[in-house]
Amino acid sequence: MTPETSGGSRPSRPDVATGAPRSGSDTRMPADDPAGPTTSASRAADADRTTDKPGAGAGKATDDPGTGTAGVARPADKPGAGETGTPEPTDKPAAGTASTDRPADEPTDRPAAGTASTDRPADEPAAGTAGSDGPAKGGAVAAAAGKDAATSTEERDPFTSFAPAPEPVPTRARRATRTAGRVLVHEWTLAVLGSLVLAVLMTWPTLRYPRYTLPQDTWDPSLQSWQMAWSGHALLTDPGRLWHSNAFFPERWSFAFSDTLLGYAPAGMIGVGPEAAVLRYNLMFVLAHALATFGAYALARQLGAGRIGSAVAGVSYAYAPWLLAQAGHLHVISNGGIPLALAMLARGHGWSLRHGYRPEKRRVGWVYAGWLVAAWQLSLGFGIGLPFAYVLGGIVLVSAVTWFLRRWVVRPVKRPFGHRLLTADVVGGLVFAGVGVLLAIPFFQVADLHPQAERSIGDVALFSPPATGFLTAPGESRIWGGLHEGARATLPWHPEMTLLPGYVLYALALGGLFFSVWRVRHRVLLFAGVLVSMVLAMGTEFFGGRFTYVPLFEHLPGWNGLRTPGRLMLWATLLLGLLAAGAVSAFAARVREISAERIPSWPSPWLRIATLLPLLLVTVEGLNRTPHPVVPVQPVAMRVVDGPLLVLPSSQNHDQPVMLWSTTHFQDIVNGGSGFTPALLDDVRRLTISFPDQTSVDYLRTLGVRNVLIVRDQVAGTPWEVSIDAPVDGLGITRDEIGDVVVYRL
Repeated sequence: MTPETSGGSRPSRPDVATGAPRSGSDTRMPADDPAGPTTSASRAADADRTTDKPGAGAGKATDDPGTGTAGVARPADKPGAGETGTPEPTDKPAAGTASTDRPADEPTDRPAAGTASTDRPADEPAAGTAGSDGPAKGGAVAAAAGKDAATSTEERDPFTSFAPAPEPVPTRARRATRTAGRVLVHEWTLAVLGSLVLAVLMTWPTLRYPRYTLPQDTWDPSLQSWQMAWSGHALLTDPGRLWHSNAFFPERWSFAFSDTLLGYAPAGMIGVGPEAAVLRYNLMFVLAHALATFGAYALARQLGAGRIGSAVAGVSYAYAPWLLAQAGHLHVISNGGIPLALAMLARGHGWSLRHGYRPEKRRVGWVYAGWLVAAWQLSLGFGIGLPFAYVLGGIVLVSAVTWFLRRWVVRPVKRPFGHRLLTADVVGGLVFAGVGVLLAIPFFQVADLHPQAERSIGDVALFSPPATGFLTAPGESRIWGGLHEGARATLPWHPEMTLLPGYVLYALALGGLFFSVWRVRHRVLLFAGVLVSMVLAMGTEFFGGRFTYVPLFEHLPGWNGLRTPGRLMLWATLLLGLLAAGAVSAFAARVREISAERIPSWPSPWLRIATLLPLLLVTVEGLNRTPHPVVPVQPVAMRVVDGPLLVLPSSQNHDQPVMLWSTTHFQDIVNGGSGFTPALLDDVRRLTISFPDQTSVDYLRTLGVRNVLIVRDQVAGTPWEVSIDAPVDGLGITRDEIGDVVVYRL
């Protein structure tokens, strides 16, 4: 058979009968042909050399598929280096491959791939064969030639032009930028940022003059500004004196005379003086609203509500109209840890309203975080924290009983809980209980030392709201405040009796009873929780509280310290928000279905915008007109006069700003304002009405008081308006004036 050169070879005409190529014809395309043909003479010469040196070049298998050596099967469309241009008949093995019926190292009677072509001498070793230097050199040459040939073949492959360009490897900075971008657009990041921005807007103008004004009034906010400052100062300088504050001198356990906001102590470590304390209070006031919004949003999302429905729950919980009357009580506003802790615990246990208990969703870390947040919420005060502790304990008890019944009695189906989750609950519950016990010890000490600090049913009756309070808004509501002025006039103590959570919230929650993403039994349970919360919030107004509030007051530990039952409306607001979230989520889901089915789709944006209407209405109903009075300026004398000292005039409202003035040096002061007035302070106020006289001076000396300050601009209409300029001869004291303050040194 006469060999054909690769340049002039053409595929033979296929057999007419079979359609297959004729035997011996070149079935390859010209582009696949090797560089040159192989002659018969060179084949014979190479065959002799191969017979003399078995295994050289063609007899050794190699790991490199591009060398063209024997023992490696090569695809037909990618010939190796040195492959012949004339194909052998179909009944013979192709050049460059070993026959399947003989060993790979057995010499053959024809050359392997890599034999010389007609343009080189017959005695010159071809690529892939052993030359005069022996098999080692020949194998190396064959390997190198095979690699070069494979590379050149890939470069000539025309289909590589259609392959996509390889993606460049991102740099470290590029990866960091991408990660930051993903974090910034994440749902939870947007929820946090949205909560912060909304808090600034909804509490405005709190941050307009944050160092000089306080929301609502200058009494309780001044007290709570001092509380945060004192806790931070004490923990930094003398932790052992934390509960024995500089106010109410010489009383002990004075820091436990009211809710402490101890959880804000880290913020109290930053800054010194009244201006820093006021700035800190305003920042915490805004952040408390943001946390409440985010916490309720997170809880609704974890339970299965959509984004818009969860936003409705968050906004309605943080900016309910009734909470506007509590703007002067930061310990009431600081309630965001309640829904946030519940959301974390539910997430850690893999539980939601829509999907129930899913063991594969359990996350132990979230359980620990939930218990820690719950303990932190408890540290802010028992007024809100104590009911939360009982609710949390009830949830744990009911969940444990329900799980046991479903696991072993009602439906004996394996529902794994896991020892790690159980350990997390036990450890977290012990931490929560331990924090509660440690915080309760000082309050029990105060109750023993000051029996008048204990509340009575009569105190509860003074602050128990009637049923009309649930429909009445406080005067701080921008939407309803003016309209409900007449209704407020009928309430004995309207700041604690105007409990309107919002008419929009009422409507959405009512709709959620009939149209919701929650199951029917869950809607019923949520509604029952709303009713129970409202009944308890009425205190003794609901049939005297004989079967509702009074049993709790008499039998639950710590409950007799709660004199304002109306603040339990917080739980009704949260549950109403969850009912509303279910309705809005169902509405949003229905809108998505309609938008997907509608042709043409142009009404779709308007339908989607309609889902935001409930959120807008709830937000508008929470607008406020809260006053922001200027804080009384700290007298210069408070920065230079040592304690213990007494500032006159002294009363509940006068003393709270005095406590704020003391945050520069925290010198001991007899003044103080809290949830109750100690008997000693009552005596001081009564006996110093005639100051300066011998009786009052001697009494103050027995208490250890060294200096008395009388503020001139506060004495109008008081006995000191005349006595402030009286001579002190014969009293054994000196009189100086520092600014507008008269200083008496005892």
